Amino acid sequence: MSKKITASVLTLGCRVNQYESDYIMEELEKQGVEIVKHGRGCDIYVINTCTVTAESDRKSRQLIRKCIKASPNAIIIVTGCFSQINPDIASKIEGVHYVCGNNIKSQIPKIIFQLLEKKPEECVVNMGSIHNGCFDVMGVGAPITRTRAFIKIEDGCDSKCAYCIIPKARGGVRSNSCENVIKEVENIANQGCVEVVLTGIETASYGKYLKNGFGLADLIERVSQIDGIKRIRLGSLDPSAITKDFVDKVRGIKKLMPHFHISMQSGCTKTLNAMRRKYNIDMAKKNIAYLKECIPSVMLSADVITGFPGESRLDFDETLQFFNEEEFWHLHIFPYSQRQGTEASTMANQIPDGVKKGRLYALDNQQKEIKKRIAEKYVCGYVTDVLFETFDTEYAHGHTPEFFEIRVPSDKNYSGQILPVRITGFDGEGFIGEFIK
Repeated sequence: MSKKITASVLTLGCRVNQYESDYIMEELEKQGVEIVKHGRGCDIYVINTCTVTAESDRKSRQLIRKCIKASPNAIIIVTGCFSQINPDIASKIEGVHYVCGNNIKSQIPKIIFQLLEKKPEECVVNMGSIHNGCFDVMGVGAPITRTRAFIKIEDGCDSKCAYCIIPKARGGVRSNSCENVIKEVENIANQGCVEVVLTGIETASYGKYLKNGFGLADLIERVSQIDGIKRIRLGSLDPSAITKDFVDKVRGIKKLMPHFHISMQSGCTKTLNAMRRKYNIDMAKKNIAYLKECIPSVMLSADVITGFPGESRLDFDETLQFFNEEEFWHLHIFPYSQRQGTEASTMANQIPDGVKKGRLYALDNQQKEIKKRIAEKYVCGYVTDVLFETFDTEYAHGHTPEFFEIRVPSDKNYSGQILPVRITGFDGEGFIGEFIK
């Protein structure tokens, strides 16, 4: 009896990368390959890399070398954004057999079997093209135990933000067809998945170049009609995308959950202009106000960069004021990181690391107080439906429609079920609740 082929697929970076890795694993499993965790040793490593910051590049190189050390005889395939930007660097790491770009990831399962037949003596580099306007169609199913699935509806970005390397790594906007997306969602619904997250590199640009004028709001409406799907969420949205027209189209879609993650980056118009963002604070406030008016239960989270080149103390104070007034539930805060190959990396008035981190701590401390303020409105018996996702023998863990994390004392596993819960407490990060009997 021949030995079963084993593979490990490792992922750095964003949800889009994770989606693409999930596809690769599913396709390999269909062909009889056993997927194993990193550390066990295996026949094949696929490393799906990230390049959003210089630190991401370092982690990508480090992970590649760890895999080579763990399984010296394994076939090593490097893909993702680091390899797209730095194919020469990736291919020169001793022990790497194949380096490929972002727009041919769907071919990796086929490539693996070609490499198994004949391992190359020198590293093969196959970058494909991220500039041909073609969406690399995949299609992820969902195991019966998975309650939430990410669906990649779009790839690439047409923005030219001063700090960002991603358009060079992912190319311009390309959208999957509505028909493909619907087929994929129907498939995971049939497998028992009840929640989908429609995501992309620039999610709000979905449909930008589709000839039928079909956009993100139209896609959400179509997905909401699929039996079995109870909840729809979205990837990160630019504030300029939350227009009155968009909000009017989606406000009545009951399956769309009242939580939006907004790519704010700053609360200061001067800083946003320096970043080459497509909006100012007045536009963001106007759009957020209309969103809250139309969907009163909505909760917001956001990405924020502190210490962008030229950001003065007064500029940062404006950011503090903006987030204090708007009351976001959660912030992903990052100190600005110089990324070679971007406009911002050569800008004057670079901020010292200590100042950047100090501003991060200041914003984070303010955010903790804001979160407590918001939580106080919900801990006095607020009743909500919770989608349970995991179980640890003492608590069932899940999320409310607003994407509040919640745990409920339980001796049973309710994963995949949506049940009514009364909120009884808050621990500083998430809520505690009890089942309604």
